Amino acid sequence: MNKYCLEVAGLKRYLSYVDINDELAFASFVVISDTELVSAAAPLLAEKIGRCDAIVTAEAKGIALAYEISKILGLKEFIVARKSEKSYMKDTLEVAVKSITTSSVQHLFLDGSDREKIKGKEVCLLDDVVSTGDSLKAMEELVREAGAKVVRKAAILAEGDAADRDDLVYLEYLPLFHKNEDGSYEEIKR
Repeated sequence: MNKYCLEVAGLKRYLSYVDINDELAFASFVVISDTELVSAAAPLLAEKIGRCDAIVTAEAKGIALAYEISKILGLKEFIVARKSEKSYMKDTLEVAVKSITTSSVQHLFLDGSDREKIKGKEVCLLDDVVSTGDSLKAMEELVREAGAKVVRKAAILAEGDAADRDDLVYLEYLPLFHKNEDGSYEEIKR
């Protein structure tokens, strides 16, 4: 079986390798539909997050996690930075982002009504995996433009060098991988 075994929140998941280029790969972690993992990870991550006024996540993989953590923290709602501007959105803020898991530049949009909800508030930025940190950086830019203060950055997994960040709370480390000539993958040690 050519998959990476990840253990997080007491659960094992087998992740497929995805090539970034001829020499480098990541292990694909998709949490959005994994009810069991979200339910197990959310309380552990909520404890690390602590008090905040709002959870902000980017569409789409962090949505289920944001929902669970918001419930645990006693928040009435959470904010989603959208990847496309919808017709009902007014007075939107927009930032560009390039993620390790996408092949082109994307945009994140914050609706004016969400902007008002977080203005002057202390927020936690939440993602499923932080690797380069570019998605978090884009969310942080949106939140600051909306007049909110980022008090915490959180993820289930810190991938590669993200594990060395001092501004991120996370549950487990996820390595990057060297792709060998024979098609096998070897963990890049920290």
